Amino acid sequence: MTATKDAFFIATKMSARDKAEATDHTARAIIADEAKLREKKTEKLKALRLQRQAEAEPELPAPKRKRKVSIKSAGQ
Repeated sequence: MTATKDAFFIATKMSARDKAEATDHTARAIIADEAKLREKKTEKLKALRLQRQAEAEPELPAPKRKRKVSIKSAGQ
């Protein structure tokens, strides 16, 4: 058998509805894959952040500054 274009390509055209369904299916599959990858990346980064926070030393609060009390003389 020789290779001809009839052996590789279907001669019938797809209807507009079939094309739209195929495009919609493909687009939804791509979007779902991207969402899975994004969620996986988010979980990984969250785990790393929590690990880093657990390993880090706890931060001490900054010491409070004392106010200077000014004494005004009664004559002013």
